Amino acid sequence: MANESEYGSEKKMAEGGNDAELLKEKANKYFKEKDYENAIKYYTEALELNPSNAIYYSNRSLAYLRTECYGYALADATKALEVDKNYIKGYYRRATSNMALGKFKAALKDYETVVRVRPNDKDAKMKYQECNKIVKQKAFERAIASDEIKKSVVDSLDIESMTIEDDYVGPKLEDGKVTLKFMNEMIDWFKDQKKLHRKCAYQILVQVKDVLSKLPSLVEVTLKETEKITICGDTHGQYYDLLNIFKLNGLPSDTNPYLFNGDFVDRGSFSLEVILTLFGFKLLFPNNFHLLRGNHETDNMNQMYGFEGEVKAKYTAQMFQLFSEVFQWLPLAQCINKKVLVMHGGLFSEDGVTLDDLRKIDRNRQPPDSGPMCDLLWSDPQPQNGRSISKRGVSCQFGPDVTERFLEQNKLDFIVRSHEVKAEGYEVTHSGKCITVFSAPNYCDQMGNKGAYIHLRGSDLKPEFHQFTAVPHPNVKPMAYANTLMQLGMM
Repeated sequence: MANESEYGSEKKMAEGGNDAELLKEKANKYFKEKDYENAIKYYTEALELNPSNAIYYSNRSLAYLRTECYGYALADATKALEVDKNYIKGYYRRATSNMALGKFKAALKDYETVVRVRPNDKDAKMKYQECNKIVKQKAFERAIASDEIKKSVVDSLDIESMTIEDDYVGPKLEDGKVTLKFMNEMIDWFKDQKKLHRKCAYQILVQVKDVLSKLPSLVEVTLKETEKITICGDTHGQYYDLLNIFKLNGLPSDTNPYLFNGDFVDRGSFSLEVILTLFGFKLLFPNNFHLLRGNHETDNMNQMYGFEGEVKAKYTAQMFQLFSEVFQWLPLAQCINKKVLVMHGGLFSEDGVTLDDLRKIDRNRQPPDSGPMCDLLWSDPQPQNGRSISKRGVSCQFGPDVTERFLEQNKLDFIVRSHEVKAEGYEVTHSGKCITVFSAPNYCDQMGNKGAYIHLRGSDLKPEFHQFTAVPHPNVKPMAYANTLMQLGMM
């Protein structure tokens, strides 16, 4: 017969299990409402009461996937399988996390497990085949790369001989050049969901590649006392919200300079329209319209999150290859008046990085898995001092002390970065020394966040924040062109 203390602890455990289930149900409700932060909060509380429940880890993993915390999602899926190695959803979640991180071989292994256990599961079979195709494609690309020096797409293009058909009535470059008239016509043409002629698109890409390739990895600009610059964060293929920025803040010009801080493409399904508009303005105002590379101006991200699929659907695979080449020449950081440093992601996994180190980065490549180039595109701030493992599974998180030391060493006042959705469109952290700006309102049509942009004036370099809300767009859902492996299921 069980003694009283054993009975009491069993009763307590049963009550804890019931409470945990209630918390899980509460979390599920928030998840369905797309309030992923609260979902994560209540899954976490459920796990504190019952840390040996694989379903809780799996559900929290999916919520982390939705908030792009791929590192945390991977850890939770792995934990779910440690708790119960027969929990099939755990393999699904882990595979999806690895896919999001570009770890295709690891993902394939988990899809193999699912197919073996569920041979009649059509969805599992499709995902296994899709992932297997990517693994083989990557192996083929590596083999080709080691066989020969990669030729530029530009070398195989004969733009002059491309003819513009008589029935095309859209915008055309004037004598092969981008003009303000062309830009206004292209903006309206895109607004009506019409396609720019491929000859014009190729002309823009070839010319912008030439302009970007002549820039340093760290661009340095000086604002005079009377001048201001507008800094925008992620736009992620939200073309109609980009046009709203120009409506609110004026079109770019030599007297209205802009800096767009990376992640122009992916997720939103008007990425081509966004990037061709931005590249057009870069050609029109090369000294006063600035573009920096984000973590989504990379092959792995474009393959998974829609831009590659969109370019292939609207144009060709060859054009995507040229976009990939152009993205590799985007600068990585910009310094304003020797006092403000702007980058897409954030600061570094190690102390001691100088502006001179940034100038020396050989950026014409896909980013490595670690080091300053990776950090500039991927890292995030955290409230506590020191550094910690990234929630994204790439680079690191850096605290206020890291920011303070970096600014002091490089005689800077503050940094501006993007890379994270913020409810208000911006966030000021690290005692005002780390500012985040995000310019895709109601991100992916579901986050409900505001967008923002920043004005910096040469007179005082004091950031002035301007918020805006999402505007309606044609009925094309976000991720319409994304890889089917990233079409995440529910619970």
